[in-house]
Amino acid sequence: MSTTERPRILVVGGGYVGLYAARRILKKMRYGEATVTVVDPRSYMTYQPFLPEAAAGSISPRHVVVPLRRVLPKAEVLTGRVTTIDQDRKVATVAPLVGEAYELPFDYLVIAMGAVSRTFPIPGLAENGIGMKGVEEAIGLRNHVLEQLDKADSTTDEEVRRKALTFVFVGGGFAGAETVGEVEDMARDAAKYYTNVKREDMRFLLVDVADKILPEVGPKLGAYGKEHLEGRGVEVYLKTGMDSCVDGHVVLNNGLEVDANTIVWTAGVKPNPALSRFGLPLGPRGHVDTAATLQVQGTDYIWAAGDNAQVPDLVGRKAGNENAWCPPNAQHALRQAKILGDNVVSGMRGFPQKEYSHANKGAVAGLGLHKGVAMIVLGKTKIKLKGRLAWYMHRAYHGMAMPTFNRKIRVFADWTLAMFLKREVVSLGAMENPREEFYEAAKPAPKPAAAEDKTAAKAS
Repeated sequence: MSTTERPRILVVGGGYVGLYAARRILKKMRYGEATVTVVDPRSYMTYQPFLPEAAAGSISPRHVVVPLRRVLPKAEVLTGRVTTIDQDRKVATVAPLVGEAYELPFDYLVIAMGAVSRTFPIPGLAENGIGMKGVEEAIGLRNHVLEQLDKADSTTDEEVRRKALTFVFVGGGFAGAETVGEVEDMARDAAKYYTNVKREDMRFLLVDVADKILPEVGPKLGAYGKEHLEGRGVEVYLKTGMDSCVDGHVVLNNGLEVDANTIVWTAGVKPNPALSRFGLPLGPRGHVDTAATLQVQGTDYIWAAGDNAQVPDLVGRKAGNENAWCPPNAQHALRQAKILGDNVVSGMRGFPQKEYSHANKGAVAGLGLHKGVAMIVLGKTKIKLKGRLAWYMHRAYHGMAMPTFNRKIRVFADWTLAMFLKREVVSLGAMENPREEFYEAAKPAPKPAAAEDKTAAKAS
């Protein structure tokens, strides 16, 4: 850690906002003006819009993450968690991956902890659910789904086979609809290589308590997305919740019951619960309450943005909606991070703060290879696209939004190679427990039964 006397700008979180804010601050700062320290439990940032494609094998999982130390060479990157913040002393407590926790003084603070999966106390969910917030979960889902096809292909037990080939997805927003679309696409491709598994044997269910899916792209495109998925054999149940899933027995509140080995939970997100320990002003849903300048209310040295912040939507409020807040998406996070970085440098120099104001530019969603929906906003005009053209828009937008030129090239290279090469359908299930085989090999061999009998006889 730095021992300089320079002021420290502490960035809590290395996700989209943390990475971009730190880059912006380092770019705007004069040499030696301050020390930028980024603390995150992971040493990389995950570009979450690409997780469904990573789960389907369209993009290498390594290419949807950005190593923080490589992208922020002039910053201190600490792998650990900020557990408490003492605002009076301006000291944060950092718990590293190993060793004792220690105190880290700061002069300016950026809260960029993002969000975690929003779950409910549903029996069996913690034991059987699979989330889609991290690249580890995307890799795990891919291996798990392909492993279910392996099981179904090799068993003669019809009940085991039916359970292996039933896939339940809870949540019909971007994450849920894109994930079921990509995974169904992958499973359909993979089935070509199995003797005893056909697409008709599989059952995909998409469940949401709302009355529509993909609300971000508007009702018409959402309705198209629902019809499209249903046309591919996905059962979509709206205004429906999951009551329990103990041992994979899924019970929906519309009366439907199915047995499934795969239960994917994408029913929304909530601010990181660690925020409640920081003594910051929080909104009704647990977000950090900020002004339009992204400064935390009541402070002049703390800023917050992204999924963990409650940021006023100035465009919506000018239109008459007094309670408009910026939605938690990558589009806002990217632009907020730049304003936040500028404001931190301005605050450090005693200059005025800029307010964050950004009109919605639209939304794009991919539903599998060559399938998607897109709504593009140009002024007061909304352009709605669907099918292959929308899928191109989805890839173009997120490909350009991917941080760093290095990762852009790798992602576009993956897409280019996929045009000429068939999709990989290999399950690496052993990745979940990589030492298991070595452990079995290294265990002492059991004594033969005859030797045990002789030993017992001598003892008697």
